[in-house]
Amino acid sequence: MSGGEREGARRRWSLGPPGGAAWSFPWSSGEPGQGAEDLVTGLLSAALEARRRRDETEFRRCVKVLAQGQGLRQVVDRALLDALNRHVTLAWRGGWQPADVVRLVVRRLEARHVRLVTDAVAAEMRAYAAATVDDRWLDQLDAIGATVWWGRDEEYLRDDGDRAAMVACALRVIHLLATLPPLERLCPVPGTARRTPGVRDGAVDERTLARVRALLAKAESTEFEAEAETFTAAAQALMARHSIDAALLASQATAGPGGAGRPEGRRLGVDAPYEGPKAMLLDVIASANHCRSVWSRHFGFATVLGFPADLAAVEVLFTSLLVQATTALRLAGSRRDGSGRSRTRSFRQSFLAAYAQRIGERLREAAGEAVREAAADAGRDLLPVLAAREQAVEAKVEEIFPTLTMVGAGAVSNREGWISGRAAADRAVLDARGKIAGGGH
Repeated sequence: MSGGEREGARRRWSLGPPGGAAWSFPWSSGEPGQGAEDLVTGLLSAALEARRRRDETEFRRCVKVLAQGQGLRQVVDRALLDALNRHVTLAWRGGWQPADVVRLVVRRLEARHVRLVTDAVAAEMRAYAAATVDDRWLDQLDAIGATVWWGRDEEYLRDDGDRAAMVACALRVIHLLATLPPLERLCPVPGTARRTPGVRDGAVDERTLARVRALLAKAESTEFEAEAETFTAAAQALMARHSIDAALLASQATAGPGGAGRPEGRRLGVDAPYEGPKAMLLDVIASANHCRSVWSRHFGFATVLGFPADLAAVEVLFTSLLVQATTALRLAGSRRDGSGRSRTRSFRQSFLAAYAQRIGERLREAAGEAVREAAADAGRDLLPVLAAREQAVEAKVEEIFPTLTMVGAGAVSNREGWISGRAAADRAVLDARGKIAGGGH
């Protein structure tokens, strides 16, 4: 079939019969053959092209034919499943990870699409032996709940009596996956990792992380602010010391101040609203913990680069301090100007920006104190060790983001919000000493 003939056939397929009658094909009473597969392939291409052009009318016409065509059910289902599987695989090759994909679908589409893409990820991952999948990948699969719960793959398409809605849902997910731009590859893609089951890479002790997660869970569940601050501070102190201990251990394992290992990267979600100040908060936390953060606003995440123990510290600190900031923001209430117009958004924007700036100042002070204490305990100068690691992180940033540009954080327009935000940052507890005996040392 020539290009012109194929385009003409595509237009005929998408229009449908007059009067809204169901499609009927020569193979309706028997097994569909190559002709049915070609027809479905053409309809899928036409639907995705309509989606690209944002032609909703044409898209719905294609969906209607795919959903109502008698004798096409199995062919359509298999084509949708194959397309989902293929584009999930291509996403991995393009640098995307499970959490990245799900996060973007949450931002762009709806809950039904999120469930479908999560199941598509679980289905695709069956192709890889566990020993060839990176631990970070496995952690993300667990976090998003990507497990195979169905018997036959067609079940996870979730027809639920509305076939047209199912087809439209699958096509929207396929279109989003097909238009993903390439990202920086932060870890081996599935099928290429080499690991020993039960042995995790990196310098992060799982027992320490378990203790930190337990403390943060208590901080988020308590109704008492002072108690939440105590638990959060204990988690921060535990991770800060663990990070320094990991740096010392690495420097002893390999000659030279840089030590063993290489910087890694992980992506952390930066969700609406007020993404700018939240990204600023993440940036100052990363900086204080010898890491660098690069914000990708369009995708709703920031890429944080650093050594494993430092990355773990950044993640848990960002989570806990964001909880504290959000709680303080809610308690501050709404704001109106003298004319009764709402100024809540500008107040909260300025509040969070001030909070981030002040937290950055406090974290830098706390980091310096932690280094001095650790140096006294170890009986050696830690500055060369930490400086070498920071240089390695900077080199990693230049390697992954060679064209990185700096952008401003935006103007602060609400003085009251700024003052309130700095005050809230001063109240945030960053040091557990004197509150919890031992503090994780």
